[in-house]
Amino acid sequence: MTDYLAPQRYLPHEAPMCLLDRVIDVTPDSAHCQVSVSADGVLAPFLDDEGMLPGWFAIEIIAQTVGVWSGWHTMNAGEASVGVGMLLGGRGLRCPEGKFPANTLLDCQVTLLMRDEKIGSFEGAILANNQLMASGRVNTYQPDKNELEQLF
Repeated sequence: MTDYLAPQRYLPHEAPMCLLDRVIDVTPDSAHCQVSVSADGVLAPFLDDEGMLPGWFAIEIIAQTVGVWSGWHTMNAGEASVGVGMLLGGRGLRCPEGKFPANTLLDCQVTLLMRDEKIGSFEGAILANNQLMASGRVNTYQPDKNELEQLF
C-alpha cells in the first residue's frame, strides 16, 4: 500500500479551497479521495444552516480528485511542482438529492476516459455508504507555462 501526502500537496490550492481530506489511492487511470461533510472539516465554510453541503460542490470535488490524480503523477515523474489545471466543464453531472448530508463521509472516485498532452476527460462518482450521491464527466485542460504567463 502506498502512503499518500495530503491532497493539497498534489493541488495548487490552499485552505479553504482544498475540498478534500485524504487521498486513498491513485493508479495510472484512476484516483480515489475522501472528504467528510462536517462542521469541523475542510468543507465547514461551505455548509448550510443544517450542516449539509450544496450538491453543486460535486463538480469541484470531482475536479479536485482529478487534480490529485494529475499532481500525483506529475510528482512521481520527478517534476518539482504540480501545475495548474483548468476545469473546462462537466457533462451529465447529477446530484439527485441536491445536497450532501451532514456528518457523511464522501468517497470520490475518478476514472480516466481520454487524455492527450493538454485535454483530459474523466468519469467521476461520489458515494456515501456505498450509495451513489453524485456522478458525471469532467473535462480538463492543462496549460503550458507560456499559456499561463499570457493568462496571468
